[in-house]
Amino acid sequence: MRAPTLTDVARHAGVSYATADRVVNARGGVAEKSAERVRRAIAELGYVRNVAAANLSQGRTYRFAAIVPKGQDTIFSKMQGLLEREREKLALDRVELLIEQVEAFDPRQLADCLARLDRDGIDAVSLVGTNHPAVIEAMTLLRARGATIVTLVSDMPEEARDAYVGIDNAVAGRTVARLIGMAHGGQPGRVLPIVGAMTARDHAERLAGLREVLTETFPDIRLLHQIEGRDRPELVAARVGAALEAEKGITAIYSLGAGNPGLIEILRERSAPAPRPVVVVHELLEHSRAALEEGLIDVVIDQRPEDEIQRALEIMRRGADRLPPDPVAPLGAAIYVKENLPPEMGAKTGDD
Repeated sequence: MRAPTLTDVARHAGVSYATADRVVNARGGVAEKSAERVRRAIAELGYVRNVAAANLSQGRTYRFAAIVPKGQDTIFSKMQGLLEREREKLALDRVELLIEQVEAFDPRQLADCLARLDRDGIDAVSLVGTNHPAVIEAMTLLRARGATIVTLVSDMPEEARDAYVGIDNAVAGRTVARLIGMAHGGQPGRVLPIVGAMTARDHAERLAGLREVLTETFPDIRLLHQIEGRDRPELVAARVGAALEAEKGITAIYSLGAGNPGLIEILRERSAPAPRPVVVVHELLEHSRAALEEGLIDVVIDQRPEDEIQRALEIMRRGADRLPPDPVAPLGAAIYVKENLPPEMGAKTGDD
């Protein structure tokens, strides 16, 4: 069955093609009664406006922006690579994708970037937000002007964004608590959490989920005060090393953010002769995969950034096309141990 066309919409609504076109492309100059008939016909027929064709006919290029925190060997550097690969495909649909970098955990720089994009007349933005008043205000103003805003990885207040694409971070923290509890086999323990910064909503939610399950289900496993690594490997290494010296009874480490090369460095230095703690980290990247294979860490929680980017771009397209976003359920996180790692990209298989 063929997809309905704008001609079908005009015929179904009993208006001219030009009238239907003006309603669909929000160009105004149509009586409300006729516009309502067109909108009803769109809903009844299930018509979906073709953004590429509309842009071509209007000679318009949409402008999208993705704001990505800086950082090497992090999920954000992986996301940037994925976005760069999507840029050429988007250009075929007359969509220009800008990729902006800001310092991680710097709300003022993020707010300034949003304000600049607002002045430049951007159509849609994806970003990793932070719950800072300046950022929320900049997002709200940009959205009020008509731009579609999608948050990734870490959610923001609903009034400041159109959709959130990512995992349920509280569920991720609760899942990690369950895994750590099972690994302890009913024995007491002490868990050291490592966050990037508590101002990051995703980190705060993961920590809250961890605390909730440990308190309710594994009361003999004590949650130590978190250390902040600011997603910087050298800072994570220094602070984890100091914590392991000061607290001899650490039986588990949960890294909620980035900076894991520093953690892995410390674990490698201290891997013998004493048994190491149970270690859970986020994001399947080159260094975390290698550490899992080497036996330096036990579990990787991955939020599947490939799916996040694709879903975010779909929502941004719909927003630019003046269509409401489809309901977005949280992504299901992937849980990897040494035995169930997916094939590496580009790796040869036995069929080659």
